[in-house]
Amino acid sequence: MSLLSFIAGLAVTSVCQADQPVPVLSGSAVSILGGTPPAPPAGFETSDEAFAAVRGGKVPIVSPFMPVPDDVVVKSDVEYGNSGNRPLLLDLYSPKELSQPAPAIIFIHGGSWKGGKKEDYRIYALHFAKMGYVVASIQYRLSREAPFPAAVHDVKAAVRFMRAEAASMNVDPDRIAVAGGSAGGHLTMMIGYSSDVKELAGNSGHEDTSSRVRCIVNLYGPTDMTTEYARGVSETNSAVSDFFEGTYEEQPEGYAAGSPINYVTSDDPPTLILHGTVDALVPINQADILAKKLTEVGVPYIYDRLPGWPHSMDVAKPVHERVLWYMERFFDHYLRKTDSEG
Repeated sequence: MSLLSFIAGLAVTSVCQADQPVPVLSGSAVSILGGTPPAPPAGFETSDEAFAAVRGGKVPIVSPFMPVPDDVVVKSDVEYGNSGNRPLLLDLYSPKELSQPAPAIIFIHGGSWKGGKKEDYRIYALHFAKMGYVVASIQYRLSREAPFPAAVHDVKAAVRFMRAEAASMNVDPDRIAVAGGSAGGHLTMMIGYSSDVKELAGNSGHEDTSSRVRCIVNLYGPTDMTTEYARGVSETNSAVSDFFEGTYEEQPEGYAAGSPINYVTSDDPPTLILHGTVDALVPINQADILAKKLTEVGVPYIYDRLPGWPHSMDVAKPVHERVLWYMERFFDHYLRKTDSEG
């Protein structure tokens, strides 16, 4: 679900039984935070209750319509790739004054793989550009135009573009991160964990360049499309069946190939996981199983398991501020520090 869709008040279909709120959990990289995050904002018993509170004005929300500050330059509709004469575009947000190549962050919007747009992450893009990062917010082919693995091909091409054209954008090609929410979180993980899988590279642009990234941020994205949750939802949610061109029973190999968790290995990038416990669209156990897998293979990660918050939780101002607190420190450690500094 995109930021604008949430604010517009679109209904969320419940596909699982929400579990009870539990304390925040953190992973093996928690020592990098260097402080205590803002207190978890009071949550809700169910996703429906949370959405009702937002629609009723009881929860302050962030505005997606942010003006461009004087110290940030925005270039819209930059072509980063092409697929079948279909241009693939991104918006580039850069600090106005860059004295040396800067680390880069690529944001990938959500929308159930069938909707959303690159402008949905404008609020994050402007924030991190003001902090000195070069930021790209990208579009990709949606499922009704081209099903899996087309979107994966496109988002990997965006990473390759940022690396291949780094000099022209004043980007450090060795310090690129990806972040996204919901379907964008899924695609972010597919970039991070399957960068060495040639079958998923695609031919959307710069095929001779690596799509490996330094670190990833997953906000409430699905990690394993072969679980009971995903199998069931494929029969009731057209977004999933459209993405994979069929239900799980019809396309089991596709669902396995589209599950980020199946590619996790010990050399994968550090991961920040942000997920609410009453998410009725992508259940919290999708984040739980990812944290368990990362622990097993030894990939550094931080997991903020936020009690009582639903899908698209970062639209709420207090959650947004907490998410930014984690992201700022995560990126500062993995994108700004030298290898010798850890």
